[in-house]
Amino acid sequence: MLYHIVTYGCQMNVHESEKISFILEEMGYTFTEKREEADVIVFNTCAIREGAEERVFGNVGALKRLKKLRPSLIIAVCGCMTQKEETAKVFKQKFPFVDIILGTFNLHKIGQYINEAKNKKVFELWQEGSLDEEKGYNRTSGQNAWVNIMQGCDNFCTYCIVPYVRGREKSRSVENILKEVKDIVKSGKYNKITLLGQNVNSYGKDLSPKVTFSELLKLITSIEGDFKVGFMTSHPKDITDQLINEIATNDKILKEIHLPAQSGNNRILKLMNRKYTREHYLEIISKIKAKIPNVKITSDFIVGFPTETESEFLDTLSLVEQVKYDGIFAFMYSPREGTVAAKMEGQIPLEIKRQRVNKLLALEKKIQKEAN
Repeated sequence: MLYHIVTYGCQMNVHESEKISFILEEMGYTFTEKREEADVIVFNTCAIREGAEERVFGNVGALKRLKKLRPSLIIAVCGCMTQKEETAKVFKQKFPFVDIILGTFNLHKIGQYINEAKNKKVFELWQEGSLDEEKGYNRTSGQNAWVNIMQGCDNFCTYCIVPYVRGREKSRSVENILKEVKDIVKSGKYNKITLLGQNVNSYGKDLSPKVTFSELLKLITSIEGDFKVGFMTSHPKDITDQLINEIATNDKILKEIHLPAQSGNNRILKLMNRKYTREHYLEIISKIKAKIPNVKITSDFIVGFPTETESEFLDTLSLVEQVKYDGIFAFMYSPREGTVAAKMEGQIPLEIKRQRVNKLLALEKKIQKEAN
């Protein structure tokens, strides 16, 4: 029996596909690169941008012919896209050949659903769920091991669908994280461990007693072994002096910080509900560079947010020029149904968004060329 997984989106999705792979191999399935040979095909979806959703619809739709030729083929669609009930219903109505539709909270039940799908269609979305600690991972990222330390987000940035499809912040217990890291180190297969969360800086606020992210880093790096620790993603409003000092003084922590700015203009940042100003962001950058001279700083930016003027976009360019990032990810704003920004007036035409993102990427290329 063969399986094939198609993964869209962030590192969290990649890591969750590692869990799906583990579950399927426990059931006796073997991975195949060739989709047309698989007995089970799983699409692990992303809802962050419209383009990702369109690709999922297109690729799932392309399997209609294969399903007709091989009725025993099981097709499952899961992840952030299907956690949105309206989108899940679109799959159910327009792609009736899909056997299993589930969301983010019941992904760990996929093995059970595959067995059920041999006799009936499965359509099950949980509205909330506890963190799954029972299933392992079939790690696929070379010498790097992903470790999820929390799930969900409480920030509610006006452009972002994550709190609606991943729920509120839930931190894993320190004990379970340390056990997983010890097992990874003991295996001897990995020299890098990357901690994952929608906002790792918020780790531990919901635990009792509370534990800070910097305290968790100290505990993880105290484990004996030859490994380095990285993490993503950080929210600027939650970067503390304690965390900066821990990164600066701890040899086991990689001197790399991904710190999404999203915009360089205060009015746009407020509309985005980012909870910091340009000045505050630059103050954090200054602290980081002062404490960690060889730090590598990367960032995310969204251009063409509703009502963004040309001069406000130029503020983003000037921020990038001032910080001189080691790399950036630049995106055109994409309205997500259910978010506050999708209902805002002053949506920017696609052509203007395209011009702006190209200008931003050209600036990054210039900065990289000068640095090299």
